Amino acid sequence: MKMWLIPVILATVLLALLLAAALLLPPYIMTGKRQTPEEAFAWQSEHYDTSFYQDLEKTEYTAEGAEGYLLHAELLKNPAGGTKYVLLSHGYTDNRLGSLKYVSLYLARGFHCILYDLRGHGENAPTFTTYGLLEGADLDCLIRDTRERYPDLTVLGLHGESLGAATSVTVLKYRPEADFVVADCGFSDIENVLKTGFRNALLPVFLFSLADLGARLRYHYSLRAMRPIDSLPENGIPILFIHGGEDSFILPRNSRDMADRTGGYGELHIIPGAGHAESVLKDPQAYEECLAGFLKTLGFD
Repeated sequence: MKMWLIPVILATVLLALLLAAALLLPPYIMTGKRQTPEEAFAWQSEHYDTSFYQDLEKTEYTAEGAEGYLLHAELLKNPAGGTKYVLLSHGYTDNRLGSLKYVSLYLARGFHCILYDLRGHGENAPTFTTYGLLEGADLDCLIRDTRERYPDLTVLGLHGESLGAATSVTVLKYRPEADFVVADCGFSDIENVLKTGFRNALLPVFLFSLADLGARLRYHYSLRAMRPIDSLPENGIPILFIHGGEDSFILPRNSRDMADRTGGYGELHIIPGAGHAESVLKDPQAYEECLAGFLKTLGFD
């Protein structure tokens, strides 16, 4: 073999590897395997008592999201009645049943609970995730649908976990008619989350740039643009940020940064010892006290 061919071959192999990474990373990041409703409910039931769910009066329905995308939702009616409602948004790869862990907290405070599947999850049509961009637009549609569907409504809150928290923050750029937000372990931007994941896996962080390129080519959305924190400077809706102190997936600084950035009233509570999306399970008493204090401050408890 001629010596000059060696660097050419190496460069070609390297280019092929980089191209493969650009093509393969976006589907992994944006279309990960989703849980079925049965899998989600089984997981929830293994970690806390879900028996209350069976006794609730439920109404399943669909609502139109952004660009006509159909969202599957479920109203869990408060047995005590009332005119307060909360929309709960679940995390990535989960579905609406993943929000059950928060329902009892709101039922005890007189809220009807609306669970829904984020786009590409649960019973919705398969599609990719945009980490808040389209999901926030969907939630804005769902907020308007909720106010039209339940004209008795006097208070409407938003509660989200992880991707659901990012969605509940991103929607604020639309100036929705909502009264408060609870954002649990949300990310300020997806870039820092993916780079943290690459570092934890001992992979180079430049892979993010390749993933961003692939996402723009394949799905026509940039990962760099997925920044819930950009919705906050002009926001006036009160937000309660909660984050597990031991969250190594979405670092607690994400909630700290967003709490510093919001233009309205904000609270930040770090739950010691809790990992990602574990705060309400790790210390339910502390979680309930955070939520109750926040709602009391706003006059909604």
